[in-house]
Amino acid sequence: MALKKLRPVTAGTRHRLATGFEDITESKPEKSLITTLKKSGGRNNVGRMTMRYIGGGHKQKLRIIDFKRDRFDIPAVVKSIEYDPSRTARIAKLYYADGHKSYIIAPQGIKVGQTLLSGSEIAPEVGNALPLAKIPVGTIVHNVEIKPGAGAAIARSAGSFVQLVARENDYATLKMPSGELRNVLVRCLATVGAVSNAEHMNESVGKAGRSRWRGVRPRTRAVAMNPVDHPMGGGEGRASGGHPRSRKGLLSKGKKTRHPKKYSDGLIIARRKK
Repeated sequence: MALKKLRPVTAGTRHRLATGFEDITESKPEKSLITTLKKSGGRNNVGRMTMRYIGGGHKQKLRIIDFKRDRFDIPAVVKSIEYDPSRTARIAKLYYADGHKSYIIAPQGIKVGQTLLSGSEIAPEVGNALPLAKIPVGTIVHNVEIKPGAGAAIARSAGSFVQLVARENDYATLKMPSGELRNVLVRCLATVGAVSNAEHMNESVGKAGRSRWRGVRPRTRAVAMNPVDHPMGGGEGRASGGHPRSRKGLLSKGKKTRHPKKYSDGLIIARRKK
């Protein structure tokens, strides 16, 4: 799926780079697999704004995605590839042999009419979900569980994938998109292949109004504020603002925010590249 360069008939389309919709085969979602998505506008339960720069946006319905893939050894046919407004990847609608329907994140290269399976004794083909113990070393996977049975947590956004680089005893070693090497239990499920819509990272919004359609309001730069509003505000003329820091005065751009005694520290073999 290639990017579309729009003709510059307006200022908004001059720099617009849009992903094509050639891969999408159905425009209306399955009614039984959607639910209402309520927007907060950045307000909490008493109506006070707790997150800035959120508000407006087009009305959306939330698609219920099956991240567990726990219907083992029941064949499922891909009925359609659809657009999901609340995520970057495409989604695929599956019809199981027993009549069950579900949405999954569509892997790259999946086709309508293809049959998918999940289980421990199936072929490691694109779209199939298997335990890491049954996937050949070197295979590219996505939708990887961190805890067995908890559902996919790793590599779910457009174009992302991890590589199974080694396996020893109860643990499989995965190479993350960041370059980090991490151990995961071999009982955890993973889906073979990479996530669809890999061109999403090259998309250009083109104009501020398109961000408003997505529910993103304009962001005020800290150096443009007054000293009462932000530590980087104020100064004579166009002052740089000093060392980058948050509104509460905490240093940013390089300050480590990870907990020094996090439970998963023992599972990380090599940290991501700086």
